[in-house]
Amino acid sequence: MIPTFGRIFGEPIPAYFALLMVGFGTATFLAARWAKRSGLDHDVIIDLGLISVLAGVAGGRLLHVFADGYFWDYVHLCTDPSLVVWHTVNSAAECTELSGRWNAAEGQCHAVERNCFAWAEFWNGGLAYYGGLIAASGTGIWFLRRERFPVGKGCDIVGATIPLGIFFGRLGCFFGGCCFGVVTDSPFGMRFPGHSPASEMHFREDLLGGKHLPSLPVHATQLYEALGCLAIAAFLGLWLHPRKRFDGQVLLAFLMLYAALRFLIEFWRDDDRGALAGMSTSQFIGVLIVIGCAFFWRQRRAQPAARA
Repeated sequence: MIPTFGRIFGEPIPAYFALLMVGFGTATFLAARWAKRSGLDHDVIIDLGLISVLAGVAGGRLLHVFADGYFWDYVHLCTDPSLVVWHTVNSAAECTELSGRWNAAEGQCHAVERNCFAWAEFWNGGLAYYGGLIAASGTGIWFLRRERFPVGKGCDIVGATIPLGIFFGRLGCFFGGCCFGVVTDSPFGMRFPGHSPASEMHFREDLLGGKHLPSLPVHATQLYEALGCLAIAAFLGLWLHPRKRFDGQVLLAFLMLYAALRFLIEFWRDDDRGALAGMSTSQFIGVLIVIGCAFFWRQRRAQPAARA
């Protein structure tokens, strides 16, 4: 686990956010080149990438706040900070540095300062992918229509490159230690270092004797998803796109394939991420996405499209 990549002007560079931006940049660069080769306005795709970053971060943050199990922490930070425990703080010195109150008996740091805008501080971590996808998709379609860019062709170009962006994002999760899997005795199990999110959770569940100890072996679900997204990107870009039957098919295929991949991986995830109707939030959203995409696919499959 490498939570930060050095510092800029004395401020740490979070590994997750840095690789997330690398993913956005890579996807935008490849999509723009693809559009240019297809005789389309690649400048629109570059602008689309920039707009999608803003919309995606906002949407991902909002879904995290409301669905990942931290909603009341953000509420209490505004109303009664003493009810909030910072589990990632492991000493009185660290707690004091963050202006918190250290409880020696519990070995926990309680918030003290009221902050009614903590929910918006995305740079401190906490982004839900589906929230970003939904917000970026809606904003992107609106932008393409406004620019009079062929929406279906634009969606296919973007749909083939998004999984590469997710690949880098999940590498960021791995380096940051979030989105870890359940405990396993399989040869694929990985231990995260002491004071990592996995180690913290195992300590709270009385599975470890101290927060400073490495976690128990867990499934590296971040890497599973990263590799799965590489496979999806290869399939969409190298096989499906040249054979598509209608504009928008590649994006629909991406949404359904990713939803299936994420649904499966959620069974191995062990971090806090909310629940709906007996499923995790991501599984529930994924089911809705597959149903919607399947319906739209059926409506459009009889409509051939020019290759782009």
